[in-house]
Amino acid sequence: REYIKHREEQFSPGKKKRNPHLHGNNKEMTENSEIRSTETDIDDRYGDLDSRADSDIPEIPPSLDRTPEILKKALSGLSSRWKNWWIRGILTLTMISMFFLIIYMGSFMLMLLVLGIQVKCFHEIITIGYRVYHSYDLPWFRTLSWYFLLCVNYFFYGETVADYFATFVQREEQLQFLIRYHRFISFALYLAGFCMFVLSLVKKHYRLQFYMFAWTHVTLLITVTQSHLVIQNLFEGMIWFLVPISSVICNDITAYLFGFFFGRTPLIKLSPKKTWEGFIGGFFSTVVFGFIAAYVLSKYQYFVCPVEYRSDVNSFVTECEPTELFQLQSYSLPPFLQAVLRQETVSLYPFQIHSIALSTFASLIGPFGGFFASGFKRAFKIKDFANTIPGHGGIMDRFDCQYLMATFVHVYITSFIRGPNPSKVLQQLLVLQPEQQLNIYKTLKTHLIEKGILQPTLKV
Repeated sequence: REYIKHREEQFSPGKKKRNPHLHGNNKEMTENSEIRSTETDIDDRYGDLDSRADSDIPEIPPSLDRTPEILKKALSGLSSRWKNWWIRGILTLTMISMFFLIIYMGSFMLMLLVLGIQVKCFHEIITIGYRVYHSYDLPWFRTLSWYFLLCVNYFFYGETVADYFATFVQREEQLQFLIRYHRFISFALYLAGFCMFVLSLVKKHYRLQFYMFAWTHVTLLITVTQSHLVIQNLFEGMIWFLVPISSVICNDITAYLFGFFFGRTPLIKLSPKKTWEGFIGGFFSTVVFGFIAAYVLSKYQYFVCPVEYRSDVNSFVTECEPTELFQLQSYSLPPFLQAVLRQETVSLYPFQIHSIALSTFASLIGPFGGFFASGFKRAFKIKDFANTIPGHGGIMDRFDCQYLMATFVHVYITSFIRGPNPSKVLQQLLVLQPEQQLNIYKTLKTHLIEKGILQPTLKV
């Protein structure tokens, strides 16, 4: 109140002073009235066009219906509820079929798919900001947004090239320069964008421009960082990419089906169509699906071996001796299960046990990424992020849970699974100078002799 009083005297010097003899309710009402009046005056003076109430956010025009005409004609006799069900179902099967095709084409195509999804998700979120605030005609907003996307991708993908393509980089002198000074170049590029933003600041729009600057960086955090983690998971083995992603897809589908046919109890206000029946049904279905999928994929080297780049064949390969994580092990069953199954042990891949943790996260915590996206859309009065996929909305509408899942899988691998990677260590050794390699060889040889693994050579 002292601050408000000071601001009142600063901006309203001619205003009459309050009656010091007022007491009780009248005095309190007068003070509250003056505080509200002063707050409004400050907002008018300093908020200008930046401070908008939710009711003042401009309505974004609804996206066009991109449903193919052949589907519209075939489903014209159905109610809107069942029509949407069939459209979603047909498009879901189509997307799953395309996903299987890309898996067959190899890990490099999966990386391109992740990059394409990342760019499209970034475009959808940035477009929402542009539509909401386009009336201000902010200079360079979209240009700077895409520039920062380019800078961040250059940094992350450069790190990936340095880690996994060291033998290839060693043969190319130009790439050696870029990799050696990669972080400095990335920082210089970001500084250029930062300076461009500062130069683009316009009077009366300062606060709003900083809002949009933060909007861009949060979008980069959500999209680029998470997609980088997805690719890191892929390099650990395609199974670490497929099981988490397919678990989220399975949870989306089964939760929708259980909710559609059995849903009665609302789950959360942010997403009124979500029900407890769908949430619980999706959980049990996802755990079972993840357990079976882990068993099937663990049989094949193509899915369990780390993705490596072989310079001699100039391509990615997935060949290795599967680790214990992907070899059948015998486990003793609890007594009550022994009585039911009439056997004392069961053979499982250890990865199947890990799949339960992944599926549980995908079905219990993963949906909160969708709830977060629902709250975001409600804040800006939009139904979907875009209309890219009929019946589904935008790409971000389908992948809002995947980004949260990618972070969990990366943390899970680094915390419970990953050990030293001999292939990565070898690639780093090959980049060193011959003298450095020789010193490491002598040190390693001495260490192995002391451990008794190697026999000391006899001098003649």
